[in-house]
Amino acid sequence: MKRIEANDARKARFTDIENRLRALLMLALGGDAQAYHGFLKALSAHLRAYFRRRLFQRPDDVEDLVQETLLAVHNQRHTYQTAQPLTAWVHAIARYKLVDLLRARASREALTDPLDEAFDMFAASDTDAAEASRDLHQLLDSLPDRQRLPIVHVKLQGLSVVEAAQRTGMSESAVKVGVHRGLKALAARIQGLK
Repeated sequence: MKRIEANDARKARFTDIENRLRALLMLALGGDAQAYHGFLKALSAHLRAYFRRRLFQRPDDVEDLVQETLLAVHNQRHTYQTAQPLTAWVHAIARYKLVDLLRARASREALTDPLDEAFDMFAASDTDAAEASRDLHQLLDSLPDRQRLPIVHVKLQGLSVVEAAQRTGMSESAVKVGVHRGLKALAARIQGLK
C-alpha cells in the first residue's frame, strides 16, 4: 500500500512539474518575457537535478550541461509540439547533450593518453624538457589556427572549452572539434617521426 502511495505521490509531483513548466512556456511563447524567465529558472533546477543524478562522478560538468541544454531549448523552442509532454521533449535534448559530453570525454581521453606518453618520454631532463618544448611548439605551429589555438588554450593552458571559445572567438563546438582533430594530427605526426 505504501509503495502505491509513493508512486502516486511521485506521479503527482511529476505532473505538477510538467504542468507548471508547460504553462510558463506557453505564456513565454506568447511573448511574456517574465514567464520565460520563470520557465528557464524552473527548468534549470529540474535539469540540474537530472544531470547530478547521472554525473555524480563529474560534478563539474553539471552546470555546463545545464547551460548547454538551456541554450538548446531556447534555440529549438519553435520545434516543441504543444500536444506532446514538455518534459519528454526537454529530456530528449538533455540526453543528447549528455551523450555528446560523454563521447567527447571518451574521445579526448583516448587521444590524450598516447600523446601524454610521448611527451613524458621527451621530458627526461632539463635539456630534454627544453628541446621537447621547442619540438612541441614546432609541431603545434604546423597546425592550422583552428586546431592549434584550441589545443594551446585547453590542453596547455588548462582553460575550459567555454573560456577557450571566448578567447578565440570560436564556438564551443568548434573548440572541441579543433582539439580533437589537432590532437589526432599531432599524434599522426609524432608517429611519423618514430
